[in-house]
Amino acid sequence: MRLSTVILPDRRWSEGGRESWQRAEELGFHTAYTYDHLSWRTFRDGPWFGAIPTLTAAAGVTSRMRLGTLVTSPNFRHPVTLAKELISLDDISGGRVTVGIGAGGSGFDATALLKDGQDPWTPRQRADRFAEFVPLLDRLLTEDVVSYEGEHYSAHEVRNIPGCVQRPRLPFAVAATGLRGMRLAARHGQAWVTTGDPKLYETGTPEQSLEAVRGQIQRVGMFCAETGRDAADLHKVMLTGFTPDRPLESFDAFVDFAGAHAEAGIDEIVVHWPIADSMFASDVAVFEKIATEALAQLS
Repeated sequence: MRLSTVILPDRRWSEGGRESWQRAEELGFHTAYTYDHLSWRTFRDGPWFGAIPTLTAAAGVTSRMRLGTLVTSPNFRHPVTLAKELISLDDISGGRVTVGIGAGGSGFDATALLKDGQDPWTPRQRADRFAEFVPLLDRLLTEDVVSYEGEHYSAHEVRNIPGCVQRPRLPFAVAATGLRGMRLAARHGQAWVTTGDPKLYETGTPEQSLEAVRGQIQRVGMFCAETGRDAADLHKVMLTGFTPDRPLESFDAFVDFAGAHAEAGIDEIVVHWPIADSMFASDVAVFEKIATEALAQLS
């Protein structure tokens, strides 16, 4: 089991931003991710910084911990420009980057670039774009020169030399709870990310949520088998904070949560860095004890 964290890009670098990333490495987190949004939910009217510049700065003040997005989406990203930024970030970090990618939601990112009168993409339209986005990004990160003409994206003699430090490219962590996204994770991902069943977040029970995660793991394993891949080779990541559970409520609550999900097949758990007076508020002392001691309880 690996334990990672998400540090939201909601503070100026000079006012606590830098210290959070450095402290995450000191606490021993495997990976520190950040959200890649233009703005997000209740944080919309407060400070919010760009993911790639934030991760670039984090790469400069850390040396061991992996870094990544959780997640980047086609809502405002294009595979060609994203690939160039990721190759640069991978180089600056010394090969410590994982790109978490997902189809994107219907929030502020989905409407920020629309002209007046335009409707945001439907879930099917987002899934259609994601199905084209992922394999094109894969090619752009592994081939020196790429040309492609698709329904939604194109690339004309795009050069990405010298490519990633990590070979053949930096890892993909594909976030998906739907079947089409799971197929993409099985084919292109080094990891698959779940937030549980969104329908259970407000009205379900922890037991129902765990059972839903078990079902998701079974389905993504089925898609691995379809591609001739061993499901054990696909890393399985649980982003917490969107299920009926309260794993950061106490040290014991986290150990119970992590143990149950490890038995179900999850091998990386991601917790949100504490943010006071928000949906990610938690006791800092408990959070740090979880970071430094919890995994030993699972061995």
